[in-house]
Amino acid sequence: MFFRRLILLLLFASLTACQSSFGPSALRETHPAYNQVMVNSLNQQMLLNLVRLKYYDTPYFLKIASVTATLSLGGNASMGGAANTSSSNNVATAGLGLNYSDQPTISYVPLQDGDFLKDILSPISLEALLMMTQSGWSIEAVFGVCLERINNHYNAPGASGPTPRNTPNYVEFKRSLELLQELQLTHKLEIGLAAASSGQPAELVLMIKQGSTSLEKNAALAGLLDYEYTDNENVFITVSTDFLEKNPNEISIRTRSIASVLFYLSQNIDIPQEHIEAGLITTTRNPDGSIFNWGSTPAGSIFNIRSSKTYPQHAYLVVPYRDYWFYIADNDLQTKSTFLLLTQLFNLQAGQNDYSGPTLTLPVR
Repeated sequence: MFFRRLILLLLFASLTACQSSFGPSALRETHPAYNQVMVNSLNQQMLLNLVRLKYYDTPYFLKIASVTATLSLGGNASMGGAANTSSSNNVATAGLGLNYSDQPTISYVPLQDGDFLKDILSPISLEALLMMTQSGWSIEAVFGVCLERINNHYNAPGASGPTPRNTPNYVEFKRSLELLQELQLTHKLEIGLAAASSGQPAELVLMIKQGSTSLEKNAALAGLLDYEYTDNENVFITVSTDFLEKNPNEISIRTRSIASVLFYLSQNIDIPQEHIEAGLITTTRNPDGSIFNWGSTPAGSIFNIRSSKTYPQHAYLVVPYRDYWFYIADNDLQTKSTFLLLTQLFNLQAGQNDYSGPTLTLPVR
């Protein structure tokens, strides 16, 4: 009897120890897994919608509203024995059983209400541009993706919608970005807000510092953007969205909306030849009839989606569509960086709305 009680006590202690460590160990195992799957799911959704736009198909966004996981641990212990009356050989048996279950419930919210559509169709604000450029992103990437025009220099405005048939205008705009980027890399360019006068909003300002290393670039940039400068003084350039009136040392810009950014980035997708021949997409052509290379545009030079008939190896992100795999290569760091910029812009501009419509809740088994 003593041995039976001892064994039962040991079994109970083992089960209690398992239960006390179950919570922390379950959190350690499940939290990274859920986190990784949610990130991959949202990234795949963004990539899929970019591909859809290239084919003139309707994009659609679902937001993961909540994930509730119910974790449970159960156990049972048993003991048996047999006594041999003809000898002193008694037999005792013990058993311990554990069972574990994970029952997640995932809720999805469709992003399609009026506020969401208004947000993705509204121009990106100057405050958002400032926030992104002051968060470590290069001015070449932010302006190259988000701006449609600086003064009279255009950044492929026809690419803000379905693929245009004619060659876009972008060369002088791209040269302006290259000069701004060179000044930023040499710490000769600062972006900030100017103090506002009474009752007026603060203005976005570019400050170009003078120095022997920046004189040539500043002269070239001033010629492109039409502002005045001197060799020994810093230049302050006010950024405006008004094209009707231009003040001295002021540049006018037109920002894209999130919807037009998505369209612009979708232009540089490697479309399978059979889809081109089938007329499934619009082909942009140069004046001589040759196919235009979207990879030469400001956005296309830093973003490219590839395609493959077979599942690609060493891909960062992959989605299947129209019997092909569309993907971002894992070693294409520029595209990965631009994709991250896109997701941050999307969340900043259109991803934080409260939604009061129907929610799709799925219990996962």
